[in-house]
Amino acid sequence: MKKYLFGTILLALAIVVPVPIIAGVDINVGISLPPLIVFEEPPAVIVMPDTYYVYVVPDIDVDIFFWNGWWWRPWEGRWYRSRYYDRGWVYYSHVPRFYYDVDPGWRVYYRNYNWYGYRWNHEWIPNRQLQQNWKTWNNNRYWERQRTWGVQNYQPRPQQQRQELRYQRQEQYQQRPEVQRHQQQIREQQKQQQQRQPQVQKPKDQEPRQPQTQQPRQRQPQVQQPQRQQQQQQQHPEPRGQQRKGESQQQQPKEKPSGGDAERRR
Repeated sequence: MKKYLFGTILLALAIVVPVPIIAGVDINVGISLPPLIVFEEPPAVIVMPDTYYVYVVPDIDVDIFFWNGWWWRPWEGRWYRSRYYDRGWVYYSHVPRFYYDVDPGWRVYYRNYNWYGYRWNHEWIPNRQLQQNWKTWNNNRYWERQRTWGVQNYQPRPQQQRQELRYQRQEQYQQRPEVQRHQQQIREQQKQQQQRQPQVQKPKDQEPRQPQTQQPRQRQPQVQQPQRQQQQQQQHPEPRGQQRKGESQQQQPKEKPSGGDAERRR
């Protein structure tokens, strides 16, 4: 009876309060998945000022963000994302670029309703409304232009100041102990993978062949006839028979007139 009563109390606490559940291990990646969080209902979110439309679940101790259609969460120096807020987490190998826009002290500002000296009337956004409108809000810059992030007399920070804050937050993030441990694990895994890869050794007897260079062939000189003579032969070819006849006529000597012909002339 006591065991049954104790189990019922634990079940009630799990429904009312978000309770981490031990997750399995991703065998393919070799990295543990984060503990799941059970919600009684889909969590409402608030939008973070001075960000590119980053939403956060404010009333839990675990950081869960919504950005660009995905749910995001850090855990033990690693990042995970999912299409669902309570399951389906997958390891993400980089730090999402929106994170360096999030102010590390946002929880204090949230509890005090104060954003850098201005009244912050943060607005609760139900999950259904978020899923239906987040694309339109991004395209129209709804929270920045129309709602001013819920901050009274909102004054947007200059772009240069935003970039400087991003660099500072990036350096602070890299110095966290859990992040450094994760980076060390990645380096060790890469080193082990390199050692496991077989190295192909070249045989000692065989030496690399040198490329053979082909020498250009030398052309033999051709005897060229005079150009004028070639043209005449091509334009006025003479038949062989006529050429011999003319030659014979030129070679024969002229005959002397006979005596009869002389007397007649007298």
